Amino acid sequence: MARKLAPDKWLFAATIGLALFGVVMVYSASAVMAQKENGNQFYYVIKQGVWVAIGFIVMLLAMQFNYQQLKNRRIVYTLLVLCTIGLISVFAFSSTNGAHRWIKLKVFSMQPSEIAKLALIIFLAYFLEKRAGEEGDFWRTFLPCGIVTGWLAALVVIEPDFGTAMMLALIFTVVIYTAGARVLHLAMAAAPALVVAAGLLIFVPWRLQRLITFLDPWADQRGAGFQVVQSLIAIGSGGTNGLGFAQGKQKMLFLPFAHSDFIFAVVGEELGLFGALAVVAVFALFLWRGIRTALLAPDRFGMLLSIGIVTGIVAQALFNISVVLSMVPTKGIPLPFISYGGSSLVPTLAAVGILLNVSQHASGNISDFRLPIANLTKRYEARPSRQAAIENWQ
Repeated sequence: MARKLAPDKWLFAATIGLALFGVVMVYSASAVMAQKENGNQFYYVIKQGVWVAIGFIVMLLAMQFNYQQLKNRRIVYTLLVLCTIGLISVFAFSSTNGAHRWIKLKVFSMQPSEIAKLALIIFLAYFLEKRAGEEGDFWRTFLPCGIVTGWLAALVVIEPDFGTAMMLALIFTVVIYTAGARVLHLAMAAAPALVVAAGLLIFVPWRLQRLITFLDPWADQRGAGFQVVQSLIAIGSGGTNGLGFAQGKQKMLFLPFAHSDFIFAVVGEELGLFGALAVVAVFALFLWRGIRTALLAPDRFGMLLSIGIVTGIVAQALFNISVVLSMVPTKGIPLPFISYGGSSLVPTLAAVGILLNVSQHASGNISDFRLPIANLTKRYEARPSRQAAIENWQ
């Protein structure tokens, strides 16, 4: 184990900045609705502030322990069992917007599918390190990972939450390919998965309607295309410089879910192209420093763990932004760190805490970032240490 250093400062700063920016934008996006529904314009921002504070505490705690303790078999499989119980338990609670995604308690609600993403990442990193040298074995390596991923994804799909299920599948694909899985095996898994996905899209009426609306949202701008149209109007109204903070119009009960899934539209309207690009740039910074952490991780487990966490967060951000810009069909997935809601924010900050934990055992100097990309996909052995990998490469 490499000696413990300071966490990646850029990664830490990007996370803190996005979360605090999210609190500010939640206030702007929710004030009108909060005043109408609860008689208090600060209703949602206060709750978001509490969740951010809790998330920061969880993140800091996740930075303190030795992340290699997560390689404990009991921890890994206990997480999977708890996620399974949670994903089944959601059906004991009332639905929200036609979906059973939350365990609703008196004090707060939680979304087990968000925790399932982190549990899957930890399992894949643990199992694939255990199978180092056998990455190309379909039966001993690929199939068990696929079964666990498929099980969690199936439980999420029936909630229904097709978007999160796709995130689970993407995490699996990136992590197992990074570990050294054969492309043939990925293709074999992709074929039936695509057939199932196509069936879920085409033969479920409301999903099919979303696809049709995506092709031409203006054809039914007062009906099925209303949300997308209002989002595009918000983005277009912002122009280059934006209307100014808290000066947006679409959040005034025109744009549904302005403070949650479509908060990026409010960013575009009020802060303009420059503000929207600034948010994208910070996520790009997060991606760079996250991949750097993976490349410089002292062991295979840390590398795969980092890749999984970065993939889950950045891919979800890109998907959310694409939905807001009508580049993909509408799907209810929050923008990491920024959208309102603790059930997504706290697990995300916990995952970043683990990522920062790994970064503490990597080089803190950009001049040390000399490992080639090939080391990331090294297929038949785990790196014993960063220094040994550098010496072997040289």
